[in-house]
Amino acid sequence: MVERPSPEAGGNAIAVEVLDHAVAIRPSGEIDIETAAALRLALTQALAHASPAKPVTVDCSRVSFCDSSALNALLATRLTAQETGTVVRLAAPNHQLLRLLEMTGALTLFPVDHDPPPGHRPSKGYPDGLPR
Repeated sequence: MVERPSPEAGGNAIAVEVLDHAVAIRPSGEIDIETAAALRLALTQALAHASPAKPVTVDCSRVSFCDSSALNALLATRLTAQETGTVVRLAAPNHQLLRLLEMTGALTLFPVDHDPPPGHRPSKGYPDGLPR
């Protein structure tokens, strides 16, 4: 199941995919102060479908840049997820994101997967894989 965020979320909407063993979100491009709201919304929606047996997995393979706004969204989501025993995982983070996590001491807070989760891969040109 792919859940499409509302148009009010902005032009950078991020789809939420409920997979068999995880809830995946797949942001792309730069996640900064202008686009972090879309990440927060997708993470909130993902938590609604997640559980201890179904972690939230953030596919970072298409993220080219991540600033403190995005890190704040990830950390806040991790705290909320902990209340229900749910894990937030990062998949395929690039060097810049790994460095940000390392410099802030947050790297140990997230399990890191080398490969993105299987499932829907958005086609080029459509951030959420769906034509407008």
